[in-house]
Amino acid sequence: MDRGVAGPGGSRPMVVRVPVEPVEAAMEADAVDAVRRAGDVVVRGPLFGVAEQGSADGPRWRVTVAVTAGCPQQARDALNSRLWYRAKDEARDRTQRRALLAAVARLEAERVDDLETAGTRYRIVRAEEYAASGPGGIEQPRPTDPEPPVPDWDRAAKGPEIDDGLVLDPDAPVTPTQAVERLALRDLCYAGERFPGDVRADSRRALDTHPDVLLLPASFTVAEQSAGGWRPVSGPHESAHAARRSLDFALTWMWPRLRGHIPDDADPQTDARTWARGGKAPADRRAARLAAYADAADTLRAGRVNRLEFQGTVYQIVRTRRLVRWGPDGPEGPRPSDVNSQDPARIHLALDEDGNVIPED
Repeated sequence: MDRGVAGPGGSRPMVVRVPVEPVEAAMEADAVDAVRRAGDVVVRGPLFGVAEQGSADGPRWRVTVAVTAGCPQQARDALNSRLWYRAKDEARDRTQRRALLAAVARLEAERVDDLETAGTRYRIVRAEEYAASGPGGIEQPRPTDPEPPVPDWDRAAKGPEIDDGLVLDPDAPVTPTQAVERLALRDLCYAGERFPGDVRADSRRALDTHPDVLLLPASFTVAEQSAGGWRPVSGPHESAHAARRSLDFALTWMWPRLRGHIPDDADPQTDARTWARGGKAPADRRAARLAAYADAADTLRAGRVNRLEFQGTVYQIVRTRRLVRWGPDGPEGPRPSDVNSQDPARIHLALDEDGNVIPED
């Protein structure tokens, strides 16, 4: 497993390629305009996922669990499940299955961030989530960000998953704006008294242990405006439309139930639209309240709407970014100061050496 070659000071050289293909050139021009509109960086905090590396991958790592988890243990649990199912359904023989189940046993008992089993190396990957901001506020989706030709608002619709098929390649060519962004973010570090001392110390240490940064594809988050700034409501999502669809779902299905406007025992297919427009009497106060939710959702569907005000709150589709710090041995893992919301635990039933589930007594 190749660790690659680092340049002076521990940083890898970058290969910069000027886009010439029309669509890519338009995206590059859009990125330049975006820096003029929103050139400041607002950091939200870390996200975690899983990457794996095989013997033929060189310095590259493949993301196999999206880098979207809010704490390291959630990513470890996802790796636990991935290895358990691999042992159950994909193991070539008993020897490989035993190796995979040994890794599962470690993940059930320890906070393991890097392990190798059955010829593959796995790592819990840490990314920093951030967004651009400027005089006009936090950045919204760009004109060249992918949008479906015909928006699908079906709650059951399935689109591409975030980080699906993503390969982390430190030697891949980058465009001029990507190169500038990577260079500008190399020194990104937590500072200020509002961060605990151990968080600041780990952040400074990462500048030396992982001096480079790789940029992950843009993601999209629904945020609501508050007195202190913006608070995420849902996300990250793979596309701006997926974020809008999540807001539509919140307006028509989730929030009406959470706020008591639709009874808990209502049909799962019932939402603000069907209740408000289902022939209820005009004097039905519940129907009137739900009509406001449905109207807000209809406004969202009127076009590529990225900002919506509803009941005194402003909601916005935010273009979020993630960066992964990179060192001689690849992507950065969790830091000692990163908080875990849960402890390691057993997730699945035991398997025998032939991949059969062993029932509990």
